[in-house]
Amino acid sequence: MSKVVDKVNQDNERGARKALLEELFNDFNTSKAEVYRTNFMRGIFFALGSLIGGSVAIVIIVWVLNLLVDLPGGIGNFIQSILDAMQSQQG
Repeated sequence: MSKVVDKVNQDNERGARKALLEELFNDFNTSKAEVYRTNFMRGIFFALGSLIGGSVAIVIIVWVLNLLVDLPGGIGNFIQSILDAMQSQQG
Protein backbone atom coordinates (compact mmCIF):
# COMPACT_ATOMS: atom_id res chain seq x y z
CA MET A 1 0.00 0.00 0.00
CA SER A 2 2.85 2.38 0.72
CA LYS A 3 4.15 1.91 -2.85
CA VAL A 4 0.83 3.14 -4.20
CA VAL A 5 0.89 6.16 -1.88
CA ASP A 6 4.48 6.95 -2.92
CA LYS A 7 3.53 6.63 -6.58
CA VAL A 8 0.58 9.00 -6.15
CA ASN A 9 2.77 11.50 -4.31
CA GLN A 10 5.42 11.35 -7.03
CA ASP A 11 2.78 11.84 -9.74
CA ASN A 12 1.33 14.82 -7.87
CA GLU A 13 4.76 16.37 -7.45
CA ARG A 14 5.59 15.79 -11.12
CA GLY A 15 2.29 17.36 -12.17
CA ALA A 16 2.91 20.37 -9.92
CA ARG A 17 6.38 20.85 -11.38
CA LYS A 18 5.02 20.61 -14.92
CA ALA A 19 2.31 23.17 -14.14
CA LEU A 20 4.89 25.53 -12.63
CA LEU A 21 7.15 25.23 -15.69
CA GLU A 22 4.24 25.88 -18.04
CA GLU A 23 3.23 28.93 -16.00
CA LEU A 24 6.78 30.31 -16.07
CA PHE A 25 7.03 29.67 -19.81
CA ASN A 26 3.76 31.51 -20.45
CA ASP A 27 4.84 34.41 -18.22
CA PHE A 28 8.11 34.92 -20.10
CA ASN A 29 6.72 34.30 -23.58
CA THR A 30 3.65 36.36 -24.22
CA SER A 31 3.09 35.28 -27.82
CA LYS A 32 3.67 32.10 -29.79
CA ALA A 33 5.01 34.17 -32.69
CA GLU A 34 7.85 35.38 -30.45
CA VAL A 35 8.67 31.81 -29.42
CA TYR A 36 8.66 30.64 -33.06
CA ARG A 37 10.82 33.57 -34.15
CA THR A 38 13.33 32.96 -31.36
CA ASN A 39 13.56 29.23 -32.10
CA PHE A 40 13.92 29.92 -35.82
CA MET A 41 16.83 32.30 -35.21
CA ARG A 42 18.45 29.81 -32.83
CA GLY A 43 18.21 27.18 -35.57
CA ILE A 44 19.76 29.49 -38.17
CA PHE A 45 22.69 30.38 -35.91
CA PHE A 46 23.18 26.74 -34.88
CA ALA A 47 23.36 25.68 -38.53
CA LEU A 48 25.73 28.51 -39.39
CA GLY A 49 28.00 27.68 -36.47
CA SER A 50 28.01 24.01 -37.40
CA LEU A 51 28.91 24.85 -40.99
CA ILE A 52 31.76 27.15 -40.00
CA GLY A 53 33.06 24.74 -37.34
CA GLY A 54 32.97 21.79 -39.73
CA SER A 55 34.77 23.78 -42.42
CA VAL A 56 37.49 24.83 -40.00
CA ALA A 57 37.91 21.25 -38.79
CA ILE A 58 38.24 19.94 -42.34
CA VAL A 59 40.78 22.63 -43.24
CA ILE A 60 42.87 21.80 -40.18
CA ILE A 61 42.77 18.06 -40.94
CA VAL A 62 43.80 18.64 -44.56
CA TRP A 63 46.58 21.00 -43.48
CA VAL A 64 47.96 18.53 -40.91
CA LEU A 65 47.80 15.68 -43.42
CA ASN A 66 49.66 17.81 -45.94
CA LEU A 67 52.39 18.52 -43.38
CA LEU A 68 52.77 14.95 -42.16
CA VAL A 69 52.23 12.76 -45.20
CA ASP A 70 53.30 12.93 -48.82
CA LEU A 71 49.99 11.81 -50.27
CA PRO A 72 49.91 9.94 -53.58
CA GLY A 73 49.08 11.54 -56.92
CA GLY A 74 45.43 12.59 -57.19
CA ILE A 75 44.74 13.02 -53.49
CA GLY A 76 47.91 15.04 -52.93
CA ASN A 77 47.18 17.29 -55.92
CA PHE A 78 43.59 17.81 -54.77
CA ILE A 79 44.68 18.79 -51.28
CA GLN A 80 47.39 21.05 -52.70
CA SER A 81 44.82 22.83 -54.89
CA ILE A 82 42.65 23.41 -51.79
CA LEU A 83 45.62 24.84 -49.90
CA ASP A 84 46.58 27.04 -52.88
CA ALA A 85 43.04 28.37 -53.11
CA MET A 86 43.00 29.17 -49.39
CA GLN A 87 46.35 30.93 -49.60
CA SER A 88 45.28 33.00 -52.62
CA GLN A 89 42.17 34.19 -50.74
CA GLN A 90 44.22 35.16 -47.67
CA GLY A 91 46.90 37.09 -49.40
